[in-house]
Amino acid sequence: MSKDKPWSGRFTEATDRFVEEFTASVGFDRRLYRHDIAGSIAHARMLAKVGVLTGKECEQIVNGLEEIGREIAAGDFAWSTALEDVHMNIESRLTARIGEVGKKLHTGRSRNDQVATDLRLYLRDGIDETLAAVKRLQAAILTVAEREAATPMPGFTHLQIAQPVTFGHHLLAWFEMLDRDAGRLADARRRLNLLPLGAAALAGTSFPIDREHVARALGFDGVCENSLDAVSDRDFAIEFTAAAAQIMMHLSRMSEELVLWASPMFGFVELPDAFCTGSSIMPQKKNPDVPELVRGKTGRVYGHLTALLTLMKGQPLAYNKDNQEDKEPVFDTLDTVLGCLRAYGDMVPQLKANRERMLAAARGGYATATDLADYLVRKGVPFRDAHEIVGRAVRLAIDTHRDLAALKLEELQALSSAIGQDVYASLLVEGSLNARRHTGGTAPEAVREAIVRARRRLDG
Repeated sequence: MSKDKPWSGRFTEATDRFVEEFTASVGFDRRLYRHDIAGSIAHARMLAKVGVLTGKECEQIVNGLEEIGREIAAGDFAWSTALEDVHMNIESRLTARIGEVGKKLHTGRSRNDQVATDLRLYLRDGIDETLAAVKRLQAAILTVAEREAATPMPGFTHLQIAQPVTFGHHLLAWFEMLDRDAGRLADARRRLNLLPLGAAALAGTSFPIDREHVARALGFDGVCENSLDAVSDRDFAIEFTAAAAQIMMHLSRMSEELVLWASPMFGFVELPDAFCTGSSIMPQKKNPDVPELVRGKTGRVYGHLTALLTLMKGQPLAYNKDNQEDKEPVFDTLDTVLGCLRAYGDMVPQLKANRERMLAAARGGYATATDLADYLVRKGVPFRDAHEIVGRAVRLAIDTHRDLAALKLEELQALSSAIGQDVYASLLVEGSLNARRHTGGTAPEAVREAIVRARRRLDG
C-alpha cells in the first residue's frame, strides 16, 4: 500500500488509478494556492500563539509556505494528481522542504474547514474585483450619458415607439441596473466574510485554538458560529453566482439593445471597429460580436447558478465530496463576468450616437401622442376622453402619412374644440422632453442633474 496519501493508514490497498484521477481536484483548485497559503500562515501563527507550535516551528512553517508560494508563482511547482488537491500538494511540499515539522501544520483543522476558508478568501477577492469592474463600467456610462444628455431618441415599450427620451436618459437606466448589481455584490461580500477555519471536519477541535485571532489576521469580520454549518455552507458561492447572473442579465439586455441599435434598420449607434468583426463572405458586414458573445455567455452563468443550487439541494450535513463540484462553476462564473465587464468598460466610452437618425425616429413614430393627451387634460378634458381624441388624431396622421406635428390646426380642432394654437409646443419632440424636468425625468436638465447625483453615489 502506497503511503503517499495523508489518510492511507486505514486502507489496505491502493486507490484505483482511474478513481484517483476521477476524484482529484488539483487540476482546477490549484488557483486557490495564494489563499490556501495565506490561511495556513494565519493558522500556524495562531497555533504558536496558543502554544501548540513553538515559535521556531512556526517560523519554519511560515518561511516554507512563503517559499512555496513563490515557487508556484514562478511556475516551478510540480503538481501531483496523486495528492488530490491544492491543500495536500502544498502540505506535502512543505514537509519535503522543512521536514517533520511540516506535518504539524494541520493540527486543529481539516481539509473541510480549510477549503471553505480558501473559497471564501478567493471569492472575497473576486467580489472586490467584480465591484471595481462594475464601477468602471458605470463611470463609462456616465461619460457617454453626459455627452448625450440632450440627444433625443425614441423610448420603446413592446419594442414599439412610445415616447421621446434622451440617449443620456436611456444610458442612465443602464447605470441604475448596475448600481443594484453593485449593492448585491456588497451584500454578498458582507455575508461571506466570516471565518470557517476552526470548525475542523465538522465538530470543532479539542485544541485550544483562537479562531478570532485567525479571523482578524485574514480580514474576516467574525467567525462562523456553528461548526456543522461552517464546513457545509456554500450559500456564499450561490449568492455570488446569483449576483453574477443578474449582472449578466443586465449586460445581455444592454447587448440586445446595442445589437438592434447598431443594425442598419435602426442605425442609432456605431460600435467601434475594434469590438466588431467582418464576414468571411460578405464584405459589407460589421458584426457586433462583443455584444452578441456577452449575450450568449449569460446562459453560461445561468447554468452555473443552476448547477450550484442543484449541487446543494440534496446534501445532508455536514461536508460531502459533492462540494468538490462547487469550484469550477464559481471559477468560470468569475472569469466570465469579469471578462464581459471589461469588454463593456472598454467599448462603451467609444460608442458613437447617430443623433440625426435618433431624432428622425423619435419624430416619425407619433411619440408625442401622450403629450397631446396631457395637453388636453390641462385644458380640462377628462383623460379617457383625451385618450380617445388623440387616438383619432394618430389615425388621421397614419392615413395621411404625416407626423402629429404636421397636422393642421383646423384638423386638430375638428377633433376637439379645446385645442388651440399653443398645441404645437406639445407636439414637438423637444417640447416633450423639456416638459419632464422632475427627478427621474428625461429632460436634458433633469438628466444632467441625475448624472451629478450618480457620480456622487459612485464616488461615495
